[in-house]
Amino acid sequence: MSTNLATQLREGTKKAHTMAENVGFVKCFLKGVVEKNSYRKLVANLYFVYSAMEEEMERHRQHPILSKLYFPQLNRQKSLEEDLYYYYGANWREQVAPSAAGKDYVQLIRDVSTSEPELLIAQCYTRYLGDLSGGQILKKIAQRAMNLSEGEGTAFYEFKDIPDEKAFKSEYRQALNELPIDDATAERIVDEANAAFGMNMKLFQELEGNLIKAIGQMLFNTLTRRRSGGSTELATAE
Repeated sequence: MSTNLATQLREGTKKAHTMAENVGFVKCFLKGVVEKNSYRKLVANLYFVYSAMEEEMERHRQHPILSKLYFPQLNRQKSLEEDLYYYYGANWREQVAPSAAGKDYVQLIRDVSTSEPELLIAQCYTRYLGDLSGGQILKKIAQRAMNLSEGEGTAFYEFKDIPDEKAFKSEYRQALNELPIDDATAERIVDEANAAFGMNMKLFQELEGNLIKAIGQMLFNTLTRRRSGGSTELATAE
């Protein structure tokens, strides 16, 4: 059985993808304006999101459908811990907590895992395919904008267990297309991917106040005035 799920996900989330890229925080990031305090708050939220996602995927690793998308080499929890250590210091665990949007995102992942585990496919797709697609570009932007040395604060973008990211993405898409699901389940997965994009947008929107405070309202308005049609990815799927 093939539902061509990879194509359905790409086509079915195009609008949400463009909307996510047009959030002010993301537009500023893509133009090279990254404020360290805002960025480290994003990293903290992503830590809780990925921890939840990876714990639930581990819990369902024997699931007849999810087992076919179980790729622990994608896991980001440990790399995010490295980045949090860099940004917050050795006692980072005492300093970080999910924001309101972060808590909602984590709750969505937990709820989906309990009620309809197949929808975790959408959560993983939305995060990991974006990480692989835009990761190296975003890493370079972050390094330049925050004056980071190689190996400092950007472990999130490094997939040390995936030597060929392009080949892996092809493998991942093929695995999506070969999942033993029906058309109705595929539609629910696409809907869930759009919900995941919405959660990402809320994470980004929360950070705009910090960013405006750091760079000023006028510069923020200048950077975010023009709407883009979608270019690269800030940790959202291609």
